Amino acid sequence: MTLNWEQVIVHAKDPAALGQWWAEALGWVVVYTSEHEFEIRPAPDRMPGLDFVRHDEPRQGKSRLHLDFRPDDQEAEVARLLAHGARRVDIGQGDAAWVVLADPEGNEFCILAPPSE
Repeated sequence: MTLNWEQVIVHAKDPAALGQWWAEALGWVVVYTSEHEFEIRPAPDRMPGLDFVRHDEPRQGKSRLHLDFRPDDQEAEVARLLAHGARRVDIGQGDAAWVVLADPEGNEFCILAPPSE
């Protein structure tokens, strides 16, 4: 039996706007759009992807799932994402080695410290 990971579903008030924000932030390509869905991937034939699906109910509480990213330069990547519209958030991480940010709809994600030399 084979099980392949295809995508992560992200509920969004505005799937196209949030999906486009993430496509630009990650340098990914748009592979599908409709009135209720916006899917992006690293390349058209490469998975997993992110699929933004319309969900009109407001989010309640902390995200139960978030993405972690490990850049070569944490400080530069945090600055780039903040300039792109992300914002810093405090989820109780204290003085951690990672930085917690949120996308325009408030979904948290982490920018980890660079890989060890």
